[in-house]
Amino acid sequence: MVYTETMKLYSRKQFLGAIIITAVAVFVLCGGAFFWQFVQNVQNNKEDKGSQQKEVAVQKPAQTETDDVSFDFQTNVFTDVLQVSDNLENYTQDELQNISVYQKCQDGVVNITTAVMGLNWFLEPVAQESGTGSGVIIDRRGYVVTNNHVIDGASIIYISLSDGTQYEGKVIGADATSDLAVVKFNPPENISLTTIDFGDSSRLKVGQKVIAIGNPFGFDRTMTTGIVSGLGRPIQTDRNTIIRDMIQTDTAINPGNSGGPLLDTQGRIIGINTSIYSTSGSSAGIGFAVPVNTAKRVVSELILHGKVQRGGIDASFVQLNSTIANYAKLAVNSGLLVQQLEENSKAAKAGLQGGTEAVRYGSYRNSQIIYLGGDVVVAIDGIAVNSFASYLAALESKKPGDVVTVTVVRGRKTLTLQIPLSAKEY
Repeated sequence: MVYTETMKLYSRKQFLGAIIITAVAVFVLCGGAFFWQFVQNVQNNKEDKGSQQKEVAVQKPAQTETDDVSFDFQTNVFTDVLQVSDNLENYTQDELQNISVYQKCQDGVVNITTAVMGLNWFLEPVAQESGTGSGVIIDRRGYVVTNNHVIDGASIIYISLSDGTQYEGKVIGADATSDLAVVKFNPPENISLTTIDFGDSSRLKVGQKVIAIGNPFGFDRTMTTGIVSGLGRPIQTDRNTIIRDMIQTDTAINPGNSGGPLLDTQGRIIGINTSIYSTSGSSAGIGFAVPVNTAKRVVSELILHGKVQRGGIDASFVQLNSTIANYAKLAVNSGLLVQQLEENSKAAKAGLQGGTEAVRYGSYRNSQIIYLGGDVVVAIDGIAVNSFASYLAALESKKPGDVVTVTVVRGRKTLTLQIPLSAKEY
């Protein structure tokens, strides 16, 4: 009875109304809580923004000051480099020397790019880049000295200066024997070219510091340093000629350095970088330069005559080998066998004797007639002659009319003859 009466106290409408009221109350309470949390977050964000703005306001002047210092520093570094003497304590003596030479000479070094004529798909002639090298401006009128192998066979030659300007060059003269060439370009009248002076290679000493500036692998005006590692080196070139008195250096010389200057610590040319000894094609610490005293003589003649006038002996020679020496029963098996002399030549008048016995030498298809019985030239002015290359090297600096001391073997005797030289084309 009691349980039943209790259930009658709540109607269905009353029960639903209570649920709705409860839900509304919960919603209001949750909404108030969320609203309070939102207000707190907004206030916190405002405080964070205010603190960040304060921090930025503090940091801004420092950042601006840092930017100004960086910009000034770059400018000052540039100024210091131009005026090294103002801050001597910042550099070692060796560094000052390097910087001074580079500043003095970099504008006198050029990049040489060559092109050859080829055919495109339509068989039309087009210029194709063939190689790069270096060169030295030696005259304000636009004369540049480089290696012969840099410009050999080129149809077009471009000369690029340190300021980026490029000119087309013209070959004035080339000499394969010394691997030197002179190229000229025509600068505008308002341009004052930087030239590099010649030094004196006869005063070089092994151990002396040297500097190379060039364009290895296309990196313009790269400077490397080293020492003179050796003097008087005879180096055979690709053309089977020997260049005597080459300067050996451990200065890094790579492809693209050819034709560039080897300098002393005064910024004077002491050599023209020419070749390297390497099994990889890159620098192995053994490089060679044509001595500047040779370059001065050759360059002067190339500018004046377009070629180098050299003297030679009025005779035709055969390079000896063991086969010829054994057949002719000669006392030596190396040297140049005198075949024939020009009639009434200076060499004939000086006492040189040619061969009289004609024999066929060589294979069936490549045989030739040579003459045996003549003198064998074994030395010129004390320089051993055992091949055509060494013969040309011995006469490289000789002029027509010069008299040379020629050592010959005649039979079992060794004789010395004084022979005037005639003009020869090599």
